[in-house]
Amino acid sequence: MPVTNVRRTLLGVMLAMLLAMLDNNIVGTAMPTIVRDLGGFEHISWVVTAYTLATAIATPIWGKLGDLYGRKLTFQASITVFLLGSLLAGAAHSMVQLIEFRALQGIGAGGLAAGGFALVGTLVPPRERGRYQGMTATVMAVGVVGGPLVGGFVTGHLGWRWAFYVNLPLGVAALIWVQLLLRLPAPARPSRPRIDWPGITVLTVTIGSAVLAATWAGTTYAWTSWQVLAAWALAVFGTAGFVLVERRSPEPLLPPRVFTGHRNFPLGVGLLAAVGVVMFGSALYLPLFQQTVQGATATDSGLLLLPMMLPVVLASHLAGKVMSRTGRYKVFPVLGTLLLTAGALLLATMDTGTSRLTAGCAMALLGLGLGFTMQMATTIAQNSVGLRDMGAASAATNLFRTLGGSLGVAVFGSLFARAVPATAAGEAYRQAVAAGTRHVFLTVAGVCAVAFALALLVKEVPLRGGPGGAKTHQPVTPSRDEVTG
Repeated sequence: MPVTNVRRTLLGVMLAMLLAMLDNNIVGTAMPTIVRDLGGFEHISWVVTAYTLATAIATPIWGKLGDLYGRKLTFQASITVFLLGSLLAGAAHSMVQLIEFRALQGIGAGGLAAGGFALVGTLVPPRERGRYQGMTATVMAVGVVGGPLVGGFVTGHLGWRWAFYVNLPLGVAALIWVQLLLRLPAPARPSRPRIDWPGITVLTVTIGSAVLAATWAGTTYAWTSWQVLAAWALAVFGTAGFVLVERRSPEPLLPPRVFTGHRNFPLGVGLLAAVGVVMFGSALYLPLFQQTVQGATATDSGLLLLPMMLPVVLASHLAGKVMSRTGRYKVFPVLGTLLLTAGALLLATMDTGTSRLTAGCAMALLGLGLGFTMQMATTIAQNSVGLRDMGAASAATNLFRTLGGSLGVAVFGSLFARAVPATAAGEAYRQAVAAGTRHVFLTVAGVCAVAFALALLVKEVPLRGGPGGAKTHQPVTPSRDEVTG
Protein backbone atom coordinates (compact mmCIF):
# COMPACT_ATOMS: atom_id res chain seq x y z
CA MET A 1 0.00 0.00 0.00
CA PRO A 2 1.08 3.61 -0.50
CA VAL A 3 1.99 5.32 2.76
CA THR A 4 -1.10 7.56 2.67
CA ASN A 5 -3.43 4.58 2.29
CA VAL A 6 -1.71 2.71 5.11
CA ARG A 7 -2.15 5.68 7.43
CA ARG A 8 -5.83 5.97 6.55
CA THR A 9 -6.38 2.28 7.17
CA LEU A 10 -4.46 2.26 10.43
CA LEU A 11 -6.52 5.17 11.74
CA GLY A 12 -9.57 2.90 11.76
CA VAL A 13 -7.62 0.11 13.45
CA MET A 14 -6.26 2.54 16.04
CA LEU A 15 -9.75 3.91 16.70
CA ALA A 16 -10.91 0.42 17.60
CA MET A 17 -7.87 -0.17 19.84
CA LEU A 18 -8.58 3.15 21.55
CA LEU A 19 -11.90 1.73 22.76
CA ALA A 20 -10.19 -0.79 25.01
CA MET A 21 -7.52 1.69 26.17
CA LEU A 22 -10.09 4.32 27.13
CA ASP A 23 -12.57 1.97 28.72
CA ASN A 24 -10.81 0.98 31.94
CA ASN A 25 -9.82 4.58 32.73
CA ILE A 26 -13.32 5.89 32.03
CA VAL A 27 -14.96 3.17 34.13
CA GLY A 28 -12.46 3.69 36.96
CA THR A 29 -13.50 7.34 37.24
CA ALA A 30 -17.18 6.38 37.20
CA MET A 31 -16.94 3.57 39.80
CA PRO A 32 -17.84 5.68 42.90
CA THR A 33 -21.05 6.79 41.20
CA ILE A 34 -21.80 3.25 40.01
CA VAL A 35 -21.46 1.88 43.55
CA ARG A 36 -23.74 4.55 44.97
CA ASP A 37 -26.39 3.64 42.38
CA LEU A 38 -26.13 -0.17 42.22
CA GLY A 39 -24.71 -1.01 45.64
CA GLY A 40 -22.59 -4.15 46.00
CA PHE A 41 -19.45 -2.42 47.24
CA GLU A 42 -18.03 -5.78 48.35
CA HIS A 43 -17.91 -6.89 44.69
CA ILE A 44 -16.28 -3.75 43.30
CA SER A 45 -12.89 -5.38 42.63
CA TRP A 46 -14.55 -7.94 40.37
CA VAL A 47 -15.65 -5.20 37.98
CA VAL A 48 -11.97 -4.85 37.07
CA THR A 49 -10.93 -8.48 37.64
CA ALA A 50 -13.67 -9.92 35.39
CA TYR A 51 -12.65 -7.60 32.55
CA THR A 52 -8.92 -8.28 32.94
CA LEU A 53 -9.34 -12.03 33.30
CA ALA A 54 -11.60 -12.28 30.24
CA THR A 55 -9.18 -10.13 28.21
CA ALA A 56 -6.20 -12.30 29.12
CA ILE A 57 -8.01 -15.54 28.28
CA ALA A 58 -9.53 -14.27 25.03
CA THR A 59 -6.39 -12.62 23.62
CA PRO A 60 -4.59 -15.75 22.29
CA ILE A 61 -7.88 -17.24 21.08
CA TRP A 62 -8.67 -14.19 18.95
CA GLY A 63 -5.11 -14.16 17.65
CA LYS A 64 -5.29 -17.76 16.48
CA LEU A 65 -8.74 -17.28 14.96
CA GLY A 66 -7.29 -14.42 12.93
CA ASP A 67 -4.53 -16.70 11.63
CA LEU A 68 -7.07 -19.37 10.67
CA TYR A 69 -10.05 -17.42 9.34
CA GLY A 70 -8.75 -13.98 8.38
CA ARG A 71 -7.76 -11.01 10.51
CA LYS A 72 -10.27 -8.52 9.15
CA LEU A 73 -13.28 -10.71 9.96
CA THR A 74 -12.10 -11.62 13.46
CA PHE A 75 -11.16 -8.01 14.23
CA GLN A 76 -14.65 -6.84 13.27
CA ALA A 77 -16.15 -9.65 15.34
CA SER A 78 -14.16 -8.56 18.39
CA ILE A 79 -15.37 -4.97 17.96
CA THR A 80 -18.95 -6.24 17.80
CA VAL A 81 -18.55 -8.32 20.98
CA PHE A 82 -17.00 -5.34 22.79
CA LEU A 83 -19.86 -3.06 21.74
CA LEU A 84 -22.46 -5.61 22.83
CA GLY A 85 -20.79 -5.87 26.22
CA SER A 86 -20.71 -2.06 26.48
CA LEU A 87 -24.42 -1.78 25.64
CA LEU A 88 -25.39 -4.41 28.21
CA ALA A 89 -23.07 -2.99 30.90
CA GLY A 90 -24.66 0.42 30.47
CA ALA A 91 -28.09 -1.15 31.00
CA ALA A 92 -27.06 -3.23 34.07
CA HIS A 93 -29.39 -3.07 37.09
CA SER A 94 -27.15 -4.81 39.64
CA MET A 95 -23.48 -5.19 40.42
CA VAL A 96 -23.63 -8.89 39.49
CA GLN A 97 -25.02 -8.03 36.05
CA LEU A 98 -22.36 -5.37 35.58
CA ILE A 99 -19.60 -7.86 36.38
CA GLU A 100 -21.01 -10.37 33.88
CA PHE A 101 -21.24 -7.79 31.11
CA ARG A 102 -17.77 -6.45 31.92
CA ALA A 103 -16.49 -9.99 31.31
CA LEU A 104 -18.18 -9.91 27.89
CA GLN A 105 -16.51 -6.58 27.22
CA GLY A 106 -13.19 -8.12 28.21
CA ILE A 107 -13.64 -10.93 25.69
CA GLY A 108 -14.04 -8.36 22.94
CA ALA A 109 -11.14 -6.27 24.24
CA GLY A 110 -8.82 -9.26 23.89
CA GLY A 111 -9.55 -9.28 20.17
CA LEU A 112 -9.10 -5.52 19.84
CA ALA A 113 -5.56 -5.71 21.21
CA ALA A 114 -4.46 -8.93 19.52
CA GLY A 115 -6.15 -8.11 16.22
CA GLY A 116 -4.94 -4.52 16.12
CA PHE A 117 -1.26 -5.33 16.55
CA ALA A 118 -1.54 -8.29 14.17
CA LEU A 119 -3.02 -6.00 11.51
CA VAL A 120 -0.16 -3.55 11.98
CA GLY A 121 2.26 -6.46 11.60
CA THR A 122 0.49 -7.60 8.44
CA LEU A 123 0.19 -4.20 6.76
CA VAL A 124 3.62 -2.81 7.59
CA PRO A 125 6.99 -4.64 7.41
CA PRO A 126 9.10 -4.18 10.57
CA ARG A 127 11.64 -1.92 8.82
CA GLU A 128 8.87 0.52 7.82
CA ARG A 129 6.96 0.29 11.08
CA GLY A 130 8.84 3.17 12.63
CA ARG A 131 6.87 5.58 10.43
CA TYR A 132 3.70 4.61 12.25
CA GLN A 133 4.88 4.13 15.84
CA GLY A 134 3.93 7.68 16.67
CA MET A 135 0.30 6.87 15.82
CA THR A 136 0.24 3.92 18.21
CA ALA A 137 1.93 5.86 20.99
CA THR A 138 -0.48 8.78 20.54
CA VAL A 139 -3.48 6.46 20.81
CA MET A 140 -2.10 4.97 24.03
CA ALA A 141 -1.44 8.43 25.46
CA VAL A 142 -4.97 9.56 24.61
CA GLY A 143 -6.34 6.42 26.25
CA VAL A 144 -4.44 6.94 29.51
CA VAL A 145 -4.84 10.72 29.80
CA GLY A 146 -8.21 11.09 28.11
CA GLY A 147 -9.90 8.29 30.05
CA PRO A 148 -10.19 10.11 33.39
CA LEU A 149 -11.14 13.36 31.63
CA VAL A 150 -13.89 11.75 29.57
CA GLY A 151 -15.02 9.62 32.50
CA GLY A 152 -15.32 12.60 34.82
CA PHE A 153 -17.19 14.72 32.25
CA VAL A 154 -19.57 11.98 31.08
CA THR A 155 -20.37 10.76 34.61
CA GLY A 156 -20.94 14.29 35.91
CA HIS A 157 -23.14 15.50 33.03
CA LEU A 158 -24.81 12.41 31.52
CA GLY A 159 -24.69 9.74 34.25
CA TRP A 160 -22.47 6.68 34.78
CA ARG A 161 -24.26 4.57 32.16
CA TRP A 162 -22.76 6.79 29.47
CA ALA A 163 -19.33 5.67 30.62
CA PHE A 164 -20.24 2.52 28.65
CA TYR A 165 -22.54 3.99 26.00
CA VAL A 166 -19.79 6.36 24.84
CA ASN A 167 -18.10 3.31 23.28
CA LEU A 168 -20.97 2.79 20.82
CA PRO A 169 -20.44 5.68 18.35
CA LEU A 170 -16.66 5.15 18.38
CA GLY A 171 -17.07 1.41 17.80
CA VAL A 172 -19.57 1.79 14.96
CA ALA A 173 -17.29 4.33 13.27
CA ALA A 174 -14.37 1.90 13.59
CA LEU A 175 -16.43 -0.95 12.11
CA ILE A 176 -17.43 1.10 9.08
CA TRP A 177 -13.89 2.45 8.63
CA VAL A 178 -12.32 -1.01 8.72
CA GLN A 179 -14.94 -2.44 6.36
CA LEU A 180 -14.42 0.27 3.75
CA LEU A 181 -10.65 0.78 3.86
CA LEU A 182 -8.96 -2.36 5.17
CA ARG A 183 -7.57 -4.49 2.35
CA LEU A 184 -5.34 -7.43 3.27
CA PRO A 185 -3.30 -9.89 1.23
CA ALA A 186 -4.81 -13.36 0.97
CA PRO A 187 -3.73 -15.27 4.11
CA ALA A 188 -1.93 -18.60 3.89
CA ARG A 189 -4.56 -20.71 5.63
CA PRO A 190 -4.54 -24.45 6.23
CA SER A 191 -6.87 -26.31 3.85
CA ARG A 192 -8.97 -27.57 6.77
CA PRO A 193 -8.65 -25.16 9.73
CA ARG A 194 -8.85 -26.82 13.13
CA ILE A 195 -9.59 -25.07 16.39
CA ASP A 196 -7.34 -26.17 19.24
CA TRP A 197 -10.07 -26.82 21.82
CA PRO A 198 -7.81 -28.73 24.26
CA GLY A 199 -5.29 -25.88 24.15
CA ILE A 200 -8.04 -23.30 24.72
CA THR A 201 -9.39 -25.24 27.70
CA VAL A 202 -6.02 -25.73 29.39
CA LEU A 203 -4.92 -22.15 28.75
CA THR A 204 -8.20 -20.80 30.15
CA VAL A 205 -7.73 -22.74 33.38
CA THR A 206 -4.06 -21.74 33.61
CA ILE A 207 -4.56 -18.03 33.04
CA GLY A 208 -7.64 -17.95 35.25
CA SER A 209 -5.75 -19.61 38.10
CA ALA A 210 -2.76 -17.27 37.81
CA VAL A 211 -4.86 -14.09 37.71
CA LEU A 212 -7.10 -15.22 40.57
CA ALA A 213 -4.11 -16.24 42.70
CA ALA A 214 -2.48 -12.86 42.14
CA THR A 215 -5.76 -11.02 42.78
CA TRP A 216 -6.57 -12.90 45.99
CA ALA A 217 -3.08 -12.96 47.49
CA GLY A 218 -2.61 -10.46 50.31
CA THR A 219 -6.13 -9.03 49.97
CA THR A 220 -8.96 -11.59 49.95
CA TYR A 221 -6.73 -14.37 51.33
CA ALA A 222 -3.25 -14.53 52.85
CA TRP A 223 -0.32 -15.34 50.56
CA THR A 224 0.14 -18.69 52.34
CA SER A 225 -3.56 -19.64 52.45
CA TRP A 226 -4.61 -22.90 50.83
CA GLN A 227 -6.78 -21.04 48.33
CA VAL A 228 -3.88 -18.98 46.98
CA LEU A 229 -1.38 -21.85 47.06
CA ALA A 230 -3.86 -24.14 45.28
CA ALA A 231 -4.47 -21.54 42.58
CA TRP A 232 -0.72 -21.07 42.02
CA ALA A 233 -0.20 -24.84 41.89
CA LEU A 234 -2.97 -25.19 39.32
CA ALA A 235 -1.39 -22.42 37.24
CA VAL A 236 2.02 -24.15 37.32
CA PHE A 237 0.65 -27.56 36.40
CA GLY A 238 -1.58 -25.94 33.80
CA THR A 239 1.44 -24.30 32.15
CA ALA A 240 3.24 -27.65 31.91
CA GLY A 241 0.10 -29.28 30.56
CA PHE A 242 -0.41 -26.53 28.00
CA VAL A 243 3.11 -27.03 26.62
CA LEU A 244 2.45 -30.78 26.20
CA VAL A 245 -0.92 -30.17 24.53
CA GLU A 246 0.47 -27.60 22.11
CA ARG A 247 3.32 -29.88 21.03
CA ARG A 248 0.80 -32.52 19.96
CA SER A 249 -1.80 -30.23 18.40
CA PRO A 250 -1.93 -30.09 14.57
CA GLU A 251 -2.88 -26.38 14.74
CA PRO A 252 -1.76 -25.13 18.19
CA LEU A 253 -3.26 -22.05 19.80
CA LEU A 254 0.22 -20.69 20.59
CA PRO A 255 2.60 -22.60 18.31
CA PRO A 256 5.80 -23.67 20.13
CA ARG A 257 7.77 -22.64 17.02
CA VAL A 258 6.90 -19.02 17.82
CA PHE A 259 8.82 -19.25 21.10
CA THR A 260 11.65 -21.51 19.92
CA GLY A 261 12.29 -20.12 16.41
CA HIS A 262 14.51 -17.29 17.61
CA ARG A 263 15.60 -16.10 21.05
CA ASN A 264 14.39 -12.56 20.29
CA PHE A 265 10.74 -13.58 20.62
CA PRO A 266 10.81 -14.71 24.28
CA LEU A 267 13.05 -11.73 25.05
CA GLY A 268 10.54 -9.42 23.38
CA VAL A 269 7.58 -10.78 25.33
CA GLY A 270 9.64 -10.58 28.53
CA LEU A 271 10.24 -6.88 27.86
CA LEU A 272 6.54 -6.38 27.21
CA ALA A 273 5.65 -8.10 30.50
CA ALA A 274 7.86 -5.54 32.25
CA VAL A 275 6.17 -2.75 30.26
CA GLY A 276 2.83 -4.06 31.51
CA VAL A 277 4.04 -3.85 35.10
CA VAL A 278 5.15 -0.23 34.59
CA MET A 279 1.99 0.86 32.76
CA PHE A 280 -0.52 -0.80 35.09
CA GLY A 281 1.33 0.29 38.22
CA SER A 282 1.74 3.89 37.03
CA ALA A 283 -1.85 4.24 35.83
CA LEU A 284 -3.18 3.01 39.20
CA TYR A 285 -0.82 4.43 41.83
CA LEU A 286 0.35 7.74 40.36
CA PRO A 287 -3.20 9.19 40.24
CA LEU A 288 -3.80 7.83 43.76
CA PHE A 289 -0.66 9.60 45.02
CA GLN A 290 -1.58 12.80 43.19
CA GLN A 291 -5.12 12.86 44.56
CA THR A 292 -4.39 11.75 48.11
CA VAL A 293 -0.99 13.25 48.84
CA GLN A 294 -0.78 16.20 46.43
CA GLY A 295 -4.46 17.19 46.59
CA ALA A 296 -5.35 16.86 42.89
CA THR A 297 -8.89 16.15 41.70
CA ALA A 298 -9.70 13.01 39.68
CA THR A 299 -9.84 15.05 36.48
CA ASP A 300 -6.66 16.95 37.30
CA SER A 301 -4.77 13.70 37.89
CA GLY A 302 -5.40 12.79 34.27
CA LEU A 303 -3.74 16.02 33.17
CA LEU A 304 -0.92 15.46 35.65
CA LEU A 305 -0.04 12.27 33.76
CA LEU A 306 0.93 14.36 30.73
CA PRO A 307 4.60 14.62 31.84
CA MET A 308 4.73 10.84 31.44
CA MET A 309 2.57 10.37 28.35
CA LEU A 310 3.95 13.14 26.13
CA PRO A 311 7.50 11.69 26.31
CA VAL A 312 6.01 8.30 25.36
CA VAL A 313 4.76 9.79 22.09
CA LEU A 314 7.95 11.76 21.39
CA ALA A 315 10.35 8.92 22.22
CA SER A 316 8.33 6.37 20.25
CA HIS A 317 8.23 8.67 17.23
CA LEU A 318 11.97 9.37 17.41
CA ALA A 319 12.90 5.71 17.86
CA GLY A 320 10.66 4.73 14.96
CA LYS A 321 12.21 7.27 12.61
CA VAL A 322 15.74 6.13 13.46
CA MET A 323 14.78 2.46 13.10
CA SER A 324 13.20 2.98 9.68
CA ARG A 325 16.15 5.03 8.46
CA THR A 326 19.03 2.90 9.80
CA GLY A 327 17.54 -0.52 10.58
CA ARG A 328 19.12 -0.35 14.08
CA TYR A 329 16.91 -0.89 17.08
CA LYS A 330 18.62 -2.73 19.96
CA VAL A 331 19.91 0.51 21.48
CA PHE A 332 16.34 1.70 22.17
CA PRO A 333 15.11 -1.08 24.51
CA VAL A 334 18.51 -1.00 26.27
CA LEU A 335 18.27 2.76 26.79
CA GLY A 336 14.54 2.54 27.49
CA THR A 337 14.80 -0.03 30.28
CA LEU A 338 17.66 1.97 31.83
CA LEU A 339 15.47 5.08 31.85
CA LEU A 340 12.56 3.08 33.28
CA THR A 341 14.74 1.88 36.13
CA ALA A 342 16.00 5.42 36.85
CA GLY A 343 12.49 6.92 36.69
CA ALA A 344 11.03 4.24 38.99
CA LEU A 345 13.85 4.75 41.52
CA LEU A 346 13.17 8.49 41.57
CA LEU A 347 9.42 7.87 42.06
CA ALA A 348 10.33 5.53 44.92
CA THR A 349 11.78 8.54 46.80
CA MET A 350 8.50 10.53 46.85
CA ASP A 351 7.00 11.60 50.17
CA THR A 352 4.35 14.03 51.40
CA GLY A 353 6.62 16.98 50.60
CA THR A 354 7.35 16.02 46.99
CA SER A 355 6.29 18.77 44.58
CA ARG A 356 4.38 18.17 41.37
CA LEU A 357 7.40 19.43 39.41
CA THR A 358 9.72 16.87 41.00
CA ALA A 359 7.23 14.06 40.44
CA GLY A 360 6.72 15.25 36.86
CA CYS A 361 10.45 15.05 36.10
CA ALA A 362 10.59 11.46 37.35
CA MET A 363 7.46 10.64 35.35
CA ALA A 364 9.09 12.11 32.23
CA LEU A 365 11.97 9.63 32.59
CA LEU A 366 9.43 6.84 32.91
CA GLY A 367 7.64 8.09 29.78
CA LEU A 368 10.85 8.24 27.75
CA GLY A 369 11.66 4.69 28.83
CA LEU A 370 8.22 3.44 27.81
CA GLY A 371 8.47 5.19 24.45
CA PHE A 372 11.86 3.65 23.67
CA THR A 373 10.88 0.16 24.89
CA MET A 374 7.22 -0.59 24.22
CA GLN A 375 6.88 -0.44 20.44
CA MET A 376 10.42 -1.70 19.86
CA ALA A 377 9.75 -4.81 21.94
CA THR A 378 6.65 -5.52 19.84
CA THR A 379 8.62 -5.05 16.62
CA ILE A 380 11.44 -7.30 17.87
CA ALA A 381 8.95 -10.06 18.68
CA GLN A 382 6.99 -9.77 15.42
CA ASN A 383 10.16 -9.71 13.33
CA SER A 384 11.01 -13.15 14.73
CA VAL A 385 7.98 -14.97 13.26
CA GLY A 386 6.41 -15.63 9.87
CA LEU A 387 3.24 -14.02 8.55
CA ARG A 388 1.19 -17.18 9.14
CA ASP A 389 1.85 -16.91 12.90
CA MET A 390 1.51 -13.12 13.14
CA GLY A 391 -1.85 -13.34 14.91
CA ALA A 392 -0.63 -15.87 17.49
CA ALA A 393 2.59 -13.91 18.01
CA SER A 394 0.74 -10.60 18.46
CA ALA A 395 -1.67 -12.30 20.83
CA ALA A 396 1.25 -13.66 22.85
CA THR A 397 2.84 -10.22 23.15
CA ASN A 398 -0.43 -8.70 24.37
CA LEU A 399 -1.09 -11.66 26.65
CA PHE A 400 2.26 -11.32 28.41
CA ARG A 401 1.88 -7.55 28.73
CA THR A 402 -1.58 -8.02 30.26
CA LEU A 403 -0.42 -10.81 32.56
CA GLY A 404 2.63 -8.81 33.59
CA GLY A 405 0.42 -5.87 34.46
CA SER A 406 -2.21 -7.97 36.23
CA LEU A 407 0.28 -9.92 38.32
CA GLY A 408 2.23 -6.75 39.06
CA VAL A 409 -0.85 -4.86 40.23
CA ALA A 410 -1.81 -7.79 42.46
CA VAL A 411 1.60 -7.73 44.14
CA PHE A 412 1.45 -3.94 44.39
CA GLY A 413 -1.95 -4.18 46.04
CA SER A 414 -0.54 -6.44 48.74
CA LEU A 415 2.46 -4.14 49.34
CA PHE A 416 0.21 -1.08 49.41
CA ALA A 417 -2.28 -2.67 51.81
CA ARG A 418 0.52 -3.45 54.28
CA ALA A 419 1.71 0.15 54.18
CA VAL A 420 -1.74 1.73 54.62
CA PRO A 421 -3.53 0.64 57.83
CA ALA A 422 -7.30 0.60 57.72
CA THR A 423 -7.44 2.95 60.73
CA ALA A 424 -5.13 5.61 59.21
CA ALA A 425 -6.70 9.05 58.86
CA GLY A 426 -5.76 12.58 58.01
CA GLU A 427 -2.02 13.25 57.87
CA ALA A 428 -1.23 9.67 58.92
CA TYR A 429 -3.19 8.42 55.90
CA ARG A 430 -1.29 10.75 53.55
CA GLN A 431 2.03 9.52 54.90
CA ALA A 432 0.91 5.90 54.63
CA VAL A 433 -0.14 6.39 50.98
CA ALA A 434 3.23 7.99 50.23
CA ALA A 435 5.01 5.04 51.87
CA GLY A 436 2.90 2.54 49.94
CA THR A 437 3.68 4.36 46.69
CA ARG A 438 7.41 4.17 47.47
CA HIS A 439 7.15 0.41 47.98
CA VAL A 440 5.31 0.03 44.68
CA PHE A 441 7.87 1.92 42.60
CA LEU A 442 10.82 0.30 44.32
CA THR A 443 9.38 -3.02 43.13
CA VAL A 444 8.83 -1.54 39.66
CA ALA A 445 12.50 -0.51 39.58
CA GLY A 446 13.52 -4.11 40.32
CA VAL A 447 11.38 -5.40 37.46
CA CYS A 448 12.85 -2.79 35.10
CA ALA A 449 16.38 -3.78 36.09
CA VAL A 450 15.60 -7.36 35.05
CA ALA A 451 14.16 -6.01 31.78
CA PHE A 452 17.43 -4.15 31.20
CA ALA A 453 19.29 -7.46 31.43
CA LEU A 454 16.86 -8.97 28.89
CA ALA A 455 17.37 -6.05 26.50
CA LEU A 456 21.13 -6.62 26.54
CA LEU A 457 20.53 -10.19 25.29
CA VAL A 458 18.53 -9.11 22.21
CA LYS A 459 20.31 -9.97 18.96
CA GLU A 460 19.99 -7.25 16.34
CA VAL A 461 19.00 -9.11 13.15
CA PRO A 462 17.97 -7.33 9.90
CA LEU A 463 14.38 -6.13 9.85
CA ARG A 464 12.12 -7.39 7.08
CA GLY A 465 11.22 -4.88 4.40
CA GLY A 466 14.55 -3.06 4.22
CA PRO A 467 18.09 -3.40 2.88
CA GLY A 468 19.65 -6.59 4.13
CA GLY A 469 16.36 -7.87 5.49
CA ALA A 470 14.03 -10.53 4.16
CA LYS A 471 11.53 -9.23 1.64
CA THR A 472 8.79 -11.57 2.75
CA HIS A 473 7.43 -12.47 6.15
CA GLN A 474 9.58 -15.48 6.87
CA PRO A 475 10.66 -16.58 10.32
CA VAL A 476 14.23 -15.81 11.31
CA THR A 477 16.42 -18.90 11.52
CA PRO A 478 18.83 -18.87 14.46
CA SER A 479 22.51 -19.40 13.79
CA ARG A 480 24.54 -22.18 15.35
CA ASP A 481 26.16 -19.67 17.69
CA GLU A 482 22.75 -18.53 18.96
CA VAL A 483 21.53 -22.09 19.49
CA THR A 484 24.64 -22.96 21.51
CA GLY A 485 24.35 -19.77 23.51
